[in-house]
Amino acid sequence: MIHIAFDHSYARDLPGAWQAAQPDMPPAPALLFWNAELADELGLDTAQASAAELARLFSGASLPPGAHPIAQAYAGHQFGGLSPSLGDGRALLLGEVIDRHGQRRDIALKGSGRTPFSRRGDGKAAVGPMLRELILGEAMQALGIPTTRALAVVATGEPVQRERQLPGAVLTRVAASHLRVGTFQYFAIHGESETLKKLADYTIARHYPELANQDHRYLSLLSAVAERQAELIARWMHAGFIHGVMNTDNMALSGETIDFGPCAFMDAHHPDTVFSSIDHTGRYAYGNQPAIAQWNLARFAETLLPLIAPDDPASAVPAATEIIESFPERYQAHWLDQARRKFGLLDAKATDKQLLQDWLALLAAYGVDHTLAWRYLADEAEGKPDRLAALFPSASVLEPWLKQWQNRHVPRTRRPPDIAAAMRRENPLYIPRNHLVEEALTAASEHGDMGPTRKLLEVLRDPFNEREGLQRYALPAAPEVAEGYRTFCGT
Repeated sequence: MIHIAFDHSYARDLPGAWQAAQPDMPPAPALLFWNAELADELGLDTAQASAAELARLFSGASLPPGAHPIAQAYAGHQFGGLSPSLGDGRALLLGEVIDRHGQRRDIALKGSGRTPFSRRGDGKAAVGPMLRELILGEAMQALGIPTTRALAVVATGEPVQRERQLPGAVLTRVAASHLRVGTFQYFAIHGESETLKKLADYTIARHYPELANQDHRYLSLLSAVAERQAELIARWMHAGFIHGVMNTDNMALSGETIDFGPCAFMDAHHPDTVFSSIDHTGRYAYGNQPAIAQWNLARFAETLLPLIAPDDPASAVPAATEIIESFPERYQAHWLDQARRKFGLLDAKATDKQLLQDWLALLAAYGVDHTLAWRYLADEAEGKPDRLAALFPSASVLEPWLKQWQNRHVPRTRRPPDIAAAMRRENPLYIPRNHLVEEALTAASEHGDMGPTRKLLEVLRDPFNEREGLQRYALPAAPEVAEGYRTFCGT
């Protein structure tokens, strides 16, 4: 039997923030994926565990000793509309562990059945969406983007009904925590001021302990969360990642990417790109993500006002507003800092913002592949222009900008091959291309074949080093395949 040293600080410290629940019994659990590297990072002793045992333990068929499953309460603005009571409708927090780096991590089941917050949902999940979360999470991890991760995916042996019947699955998610903007909204909306204060103190202790003894710690909490989100969203934008459903209940206060539903990576660069089948107005389009993050943070700020100034919450509005209004500047600082590294630059100049904006405008004007354009710019740095030029209708449209970029590198303090190598460490070649993700999900869901998923994961775990025989994993889909591509949330 696997031993997991579970702790339960969330349940212990926040008694009104959850409800106990039990997972459904899956009829025939079968292990589809086990993340041995993550298990080791968590300090789990699973070397002697069989696939059958892992399938039972991480599907809800037989809970690990010490697990006490709970469903967390939260609210959320979904596509701008407030839902005052959401909560974990198909997820159960089993407990927390302290990993090998001394960090507290949540271990939770997703898709394990109905909870007190399920409303009309079945609480279940299908193989395809759970493998999408696995693939996208592992890709984000390899790209250096803070993210939740999948420890296991287990087929349940029973179908779930969506537009049609699909094979069911349970994912085990690992997160720095599942604290969300929506968690704070839940207690603010319901007037539970005592629990709200406990929640804020718990969040500080878990994620921002350096703030614990500050006189204005709740205002500082808002600032710290804004800073982490600014850095995270800048990373999303540079990677071409589109979350697809940036509701306030999907913004983690830890600064991790969470809830991989209708998400995808962009091929041709365009700010208006939307993949989500439920985002009919483009609210969460690629180019809107920084503004939406700021909007979500404003909702977080509203919940903190009674804590910032208990005797007169309205008096806290100017200070909180100042932090929210600073978000674009924070975001742009991270965005530019990351761009300089991607451009192979070692210093900062005031003209860098315009250089970056002009580059992205070129990509958008000609529908150039976002990932390959950045990657092939490294070739240009060492005098090999062919791959980059081939992305544009003619070399002439690129030449004026290239001259500006080349002049930005003068005087050169490094050899061209060293600049190119540094750029390739920042600009990936392999991302989860949508057609390859769908190919892997279809093979697993329709044919029980995990081979394409395993291969895709192998490629994505080393996204920066070009390797022989993997050209198809670097290239976007043909235009006729990519046109009209849509992603779905899986609920």
